[in-house]
Amino acid sequence: MTRNWTPLALLYLGLGVAGLIGTWTYNILSISQARDYVGDWTGSGPSVSSLTVDLLVTAVAGSILIIVESRRLGMKRGWLYVVLAFVMAFAFSFPLFLAMRERHLEATRMLPDLPPEQLSKP
Repeated sequence: MTRNWTPLALLYLGLGVAGLIGTWTYNILSISQARDYVGDWTGSGPSVSSLTVDLLVTAVAGSILIIVESRRLGMKRGWLYVVLAFVMAFAFSFPLFLAMRERHLEATRMLPDLPPEQLSKP
């Protein structure tokens, strides 16, 4: 059963289960109270808590992905995107990381003979 399940895959799976339980706990509460789910987003209520859990689990999983992927590709200062998420916003830092990742991958495709350490140098 554990074939091809790396610790990282299990961590992501655990985050997925936590996200499912966390969000649907509040979703069911919202439904049982007959709340205006979308309307509550601007005020308060179970839907705000569901959205908070949803975004928090996504940010944690995305931060792990940023660290792991930047190390795997040999990108320098991958941790900086995680710090930016706290200083600016994850909605900014994650797409920025994806853009820089694509640039790095394209540079790797254009110069396949250079080791990854030299691709990051100016």
